Order: sequence, then C-alpha cells, then structure tokens
Amino acid sequence: MVLWGAALFGSFLQKMLGPLDDEAREIFGFVQTAILTLLGLIIGFTFSMALDRYEQRKNYEEAEANAIGTEYVRADLLPAAEAAKVRELLRSYLDQRVLFYTTRDLKQLQQIDIRTAKLQDEMWSIVEAGAAAQPTPTIALSVSGMNDVLNSQGYTQAAWWFVIPTQAWLLMTAIAIWCNLLLGYGARRHGRLLFLIVPLAVALSFLLIADIDSPRRGMVSVHPQNLISLSQTLHAH
Repeated sequence: MVLWGAALFGSFLQKMLGPLDDEAREIFGFVQTAILTLLGLIIGFTFSMALDRYEQRKNYEEAEANAIGTEYVRADLLPAAEAAKVRELLRSYLDQRVLFYTTRDLKQLQQIDIRTAKLQDEMWSIVEAGAAAQPTPTIALSVSGMNDVLNSQGYTQAAWWFVIPTQAWLLMTAIAIWCNLLLGYGARRHGRLLFLIVPLAVALSFLLIADIDSPRRGMVSVHPQNLISLSQTLHAH
C-alpha cells in the first residue's frame, strides 16, 4: 500500500506541477532508469544474502547431526558406566535440538535453551572427569567429539541470530518508495498500469526476502531432517 500510494502521489505531483517537456523527460528517463537499476541491484544483493544465511543454517543442521552421531559412537571409548550416561544424555540432547528447529513458541524456546545448556554441562562433566581419570589418546577422542557437539550448537545459534540489518531494510524501503514516486510522476496515460505492477513486484520481493531471512517465523524454514533421522536411529538402537 505504501509503494502504491507513492506512485499515486507522484501522479498527483505531475498534475500539480504540469507534464514534463521533451528535454526534461529525457533527463528524467535517465534518472528513473538509474534508480530503478539501483533498486534491482540492492534487492538482488539482499536476496542473495538471505539465501546464503538459509544455506548456512542448513549446513549447520547437518554438522550438528554429524557431531552428535560421531560422539555417540565415540562414547564407547569411555568406561562402561560413563558411556551409558553419555549416550542417554545425547539422546535427550538430540531431542532438544530437534525441538529448537521446529518450535515457533518463544516461551518454549527459552525452556529448550535452558535444558540444552544443562545437558551440555552434564555431558561435558562426564567426559572431563573421564579424561582426568584416564588421560589417554582414546579418551581424548571422546573429549574432542564432545567439544565438536558443543561448538556445532554455538555455530547454529549464531546463524539463527544474524539476519539482514534493519538499516538495509530501511534503505531498500526508501529507495523503493522513491522509485515508485518517480514512476507515478513520469507515467503517461497509457503507463498507469505501472502503478500496480511495480509496487506489487517490489512488495513480493521484499516478502520473499523477509520470509527466507526469518528462520523461525517464515514459511521457508530449515527442516531438521538429519537430526530427526539420527534421533530415530539412536532411539531404535
């Protein structure tokens, strides 16, 4: 509505100030083309940024599943009692990671974060105690695997926090409004359809970018397929 209103306001200004003569219209055409090109480049760049972050979140989900699965196997290197505890905690931890990806409730997310941190502390305490009691290369492998599990969760969290800056959205919106105002001001009678086409195209582009860039609220989200598959395997085991 804002973009469409800007186009109508530009048309209103044209009526108030009068139509452009041929020389002024030629200069106006260059300016209009330049700013439309700028808007297209910024939208393309921002879309690419949002898509890269989406791919990054997918890659980190896969990395988390690999790290958890590897540590589950390496738990065999620990003494039997500690190995059983680590495996049990890893299964519970895996369930929390699946919930992290699938929940959209912020209150539930806070509880998930608390339980995740608690499980991480418990798992690290077990492998740390095992390493202190038996500082052998085989135990060190289990410690290294647990470190990968904790690090992968941190990388995932960072990827979900970082989104397109507000300043970028403000710049895109300002340029889009200005573009539509110029379209309205320079449109001839047979070009009135631009009042609807351009604002709609720009609005849909903004909507798609915002959807991809919102990992928990948009329709396009990362489905934890790798984590779910691993969870089913470990619980069956």
